Amino acid sequence: MKLSGALQKLTEEDPCIQVSHDVETDEIVLHGQGEIHLNAAVERLTKSSGLKLKTSRPRVSFKETVRLAVTQHSRLKHQSGGHGQFADVTLNIAPRERGEGFVFEDKIVGGAVPKQYIPAIGEAASAATRKGPLGYQVVDVEVVLVDGTFHAVDSSDMAFKSATRLAMQEGLAKADPMLLEPIHHVTISVPADYTSGTQRLLTGRRARILGYGERPGWPGWDDIEAKMPKTELQDLIIELRSLTMGLGTYRHTFDHLAEVRGNATEQAKAG
Repeated sequence: MKLSGALQKLTEEDPCIQVSHDVETDEIVLHGQGEIHLNAAVERLTKSSGLKLKTSRPRVSFKETVRLAVTQHSRLKHQSGGHGQFADVTLNIAPRERGEGFVFEDKIVGGAVPKQYIPAIGEAASAATRKGPLGYQVVDVEVVLVDGTFHAVDSSDMAFKSATRLAMQEGLAKADPMLLEPIHHVTISVPADYTSGTQRLLTGRRARILGYGERPGWPGWDDIEAKMPKTELQDLIIELRSLTMGLGTYRHTFDHLAEVRGNATEQAKAG
């Protein structure tokens, strides 16, 4: 692709520019040393590629989960001459501990739903978590097939998938869905004279300070450790550099998901 070649050339000419692909948001992300640096890089990229580029702040990969356990029944019954469509399922949908992911279980007894249809139900339940009632991927949810009925002629994989999809849509909406945001572990390195000011900066960005200490091998510098929402990291470098006379730096890694609170809720809903 023309853009791929232009991006590779850009990073070769400017080692301070890094390019990554966010699989969850399907975005190409440019990493640089601040807004001015990135704007100049985009301008060079536009000229070298001849492409019209649309740029914006990277989207944050919000998720959603549920607070309540619910039981949801769904029946598909359609007859239009010849073979019809019939499927009946009852699902228990419940929250799991954070980080445990999605799981589907079959607890049908007595052959109420033949084994041949169980994989289709599981596939449909999993697919329904790709976009929940709040518009994001649903995580940390358990779905259990507890009951159902079938028709010897009119039941099929497709019918059971449709019934399951409807049960999931209705059940997730009833289970008190909530938004989750990624929280990152952040290490901020600054001259010790700016440590207290940097801590105030982080607190103002919803960070939880874990502690600070002398940066190994850097006399007169401190490392500040914190847990911080990813949404607050996007332009942190601008304020950090302004506060520390251009000297402060930070590095970060994903740590966990946490419930979105306050103004961040509206940002997540705006997508």
